[in-house]
Amino acid sequence: MRILIDIGHPGHVHLFKNFAKEMQKKGHEFLFTCREKEFEIELLKAENLNYVSFGKKYNTTFGKLFGLLKFDIMACIQGLKFKPDIFMSHGSPYAAHASAILNTPHISMEDTGNMEQVRLYLPFTESVLTSNSFHKNLGNKQIQYKGYHELAYLHPNRFTPNAKIYDLLKITRETKYVILRFVSWNASHDINQTGLSISEKREIITYLEKKYTVFISSEGQLPEEFSRYQIKIPPEEMHNALAFASMFIGEGATMASESAVLGTPAIYINSIMAGTINDQAAHGLLFNFENGTGVLSKIKELDKIPDLKEVFRKKREQLLEDKIDVTSFMIWFVENYPKSKTMTPNLINYNIPSHD
Repeated sequence: MRILIDIGHPGHVHLFKNFAKEMQKKGHEFLFTCREKEFEIELLKAENLNYVSFGKKYNTTFGKLFGLLKFDIMACIQGLKFKPDIFMSHGSPYAAHASAILNTPHISMEDTGNMEQVRLYLPFTESVLTSNSFHKNLGNKQIQYKGYHELAYLHPNRFTPNAKIYDLLKITRETKYVILRFVSWNASHDINQTGLSISEKREIITYLEKKYTVFISSEGQLPEEFSRYQIKIPPEEMHNALAFASMFIGEGATMASESAVLGTPAIYINSIMAGTINDQAAHGLLFNFENGTGVLSKIKELDKIPDLKEVFRKKREQLLEDKIDVTSFMIWFVENYPKSKTMTPNLINYNIPSHD
């Protein structure tokens, strides 16, 4: 089987990487396509995955409209060259449109529920795979499973934290540290949304650095006053950094969810809500704020908990008892496609065996 996967965010590389590697062992062939946004290409290279870049992503409204046409054409060209049996993506309109033009099925993973994007790809998509905690009904194409995207690459079957991260961070193993994540707020789904103000970021950092080493991951250029905190590690090492961190505070849903899945206390500050975030909050692993109000108080509250990481490790274990290895689910679904479209609902309450 030949599978073309379109990547729209660094997290999508992680979402599909184990699936691709396991399927390649079985003789299937893969091509990844992407735009240059943040660390997509570095991650694809680090994972030794075959890819084609479509160039820089556009941020202006006009640029996005132009990019939709341009990247649709480029996706079709790569489809004609690679001749995939299936297109896959995380809600990529380019993959969906190319699949329709080339009369090839498109399977989408979905966890954000950005309806502006969903409307662009859903009519041209055969199946949409979502967590059963996903907060929107996408109709009869939607198929649910018990897990999150993050469990495709951070499930214990797929990831073991490596303490060498302390050396990369240039700190001792006794050093307590926190990771902050700031987003650029120029994505289409970020319009009219809120997170932390500059003054709130400053206040939080001032408090944290008295007790922790502070690292900042930023989607855009950091203000000069925060630049000395910028984390400087290879992007593929970020999950190790999150795993050993004392706390995560940030505006990015993906890294907040990754932290929660790893058992690191996560504070998510963003007015964009998601079912995954709500589910992790219900398990006590994540705390959600629409803006900066109350964030510092929550940080201080977590600070007072003795053996904080051990407390959250136990919460993580309870979470995992109710979830599946999502990579194994993806392998099963694609290898049995299209029959799996009708079989899947009967499997969401069971752990699907690992294909290791």
